[in-house]
Amino acid sequence: MTTEILDRFAAIVGEKNVLHDTADTAPYLVEPRGIYHDRTPMVLRPGSVGEVSEILKLATETGTAIVPQAGNTGHVGGQVPLEGTQDQVILSISRLDQIRAVDGTGNTMTVEAGCVLENVHKAAADIQRMFPLSLGSQGSCEIGGNLSTNAGGTAVLAYGNTRQLCLGLEVVLPTGEVWNGLRSLKKDNTGYDLRDLFIGAEGTLGVITAAVLKLFPVPRGHQVAIAGLNSPKAALAALGLAQQRCGSALTGFELMPRIGVEFTVAHIPGVRDPLSGKHPWYVLIDISSGQSEEAADAMMQAVLEDALGKSLIADAVIAQSDAQRADFWRLRETMSEAQKHEGASIKHDVSVPVAEIPHFMERADRAVLAAMPDARIYAFGHVGDGNIHYNITQPTGADPEAYLARRFEINELVYKIALDLGGSISAEHGIGQMKRDRLAAIRQPIEIALMQRIKAAFDPAGIMNPGKVVALPD
Repeated sequence: MTTEILDRFAAIVGEKNVLHDTADTAPYLVEPRGIYHDRTPMVLRPGSVGEVSEILKLATETGTAIVPQAGNTGHVGGQVPLEGTQDQVILSISRLDQIRAVDGTGNTMTVEAGCVLENVHKAAADIQRMFPLSLGSQGSCEIGGNLSTNAGGTAVLAYGNTRQLCLGLEVVLPTGEVWNGLRSLKKDNTGYDLRDLFIGAEGTLGVITAAVLKLFPVPRGHQVAIAGLNSPKAALAALGLAQQRCGSALTGFELMPRIGVEFTVAHIPGVRDPLSGKHPWYVLIDISSGQSEEAADAMMQAVLEDALGKSLIADAVIAQSDAQRADFWRLRETMSEAQKHEGASIKHDVSVPVAEIPHFMERADRAVLAAMPDARIYAFGHVGDGNIHYNITQPTGADPEAYLARRFEINELVYKIALDLGGSISAEHGIGQMKRDRLAAIRQPIEIALMQRIKAAFDPAGIMNPGKVVALPD
């Protein structure tokens, strides 16, 4: 890249919104797991859709690779420059952070892509509504990134992934053209659904700059409980019972291992084990009622009494206040953070059909422990939607680098089992650069070909997040 080209990019956003120095660009170049990091000639921070448009127009003209970035909380390296490159420009959308409109009657909110998820929650609460996407990173992740990765989270069981929570998009195409698809219609059967092409595309087709989000009424009653049990098989049976009892009122059902509870209590201040005895596994059950607090409490009591009567759970405790409900969720939501304190970990964001969860866990445990007898298996996740974060913490005292050097070997063991059971190697974190080659190896050739055709149609110059998700055909 020539100085002239860099100057032309800088002129679009103004010098104060360009980062060049290594110290300034460093936070944009390393993703949370620290696996991927490289260099960039500049970070551009546009403040308007018009500036995004001019950046992409110039990028297409000059053949400059653009890496869109939101809150930089992704786990597969989709938001940072491709390893081995030094000329990919980061386009940060964080300054596009306005809430453009809130409609309490239609239950929608139009927000710019740089809005932090937690701020969207607060804006919805201001009009007695809720936006149900809930993530551990919600204090820093941004809506554009949530949409670009089709983020999941802890409320998928009741409300679906981010894709199901979006009605319309505004997107800047690689040519600089702006597609205004900010429609708030629940029904719109007029041709191809362009919105769904961009959601989950990880910035490889264009840059999402705004979205119309779905809002929901705030539940009149809410109850949370934690139960101890003996196995994932028992957890699955308890899930079925809870679904029968609660229907759509069951808004969360999360599985946690004993080792996860121990790590979290040890390393996260203020977190405690809510049960008096130790159990091999735990489930967090979340129930929301549109009727009343009493109705939510009655449903929870019925679920737990039934589960105890059928010997599915050994013990349980129901939250007695909003603060305690938050504490129960904090135990679950800080489980990933707690794991970091125990050393290196090999992570898997996999999904399998819900009925196959116990089989997956049994087979994966056997395979991993055969390869690494001292590994500490740290599997937790969203039982209700089949998404297990099958993480493996290094043996106590092991060398982190030597342990991580076996990452790909262990990945293949776990992915093979998930695929054998009809599952996926990426449930909610995306493909990025981490899983691109694996994607090409496991999907049908026609599927990869169709993805490549879509990529070529939208981005023939190949400037949008190159090297991520799918490559243009040679």
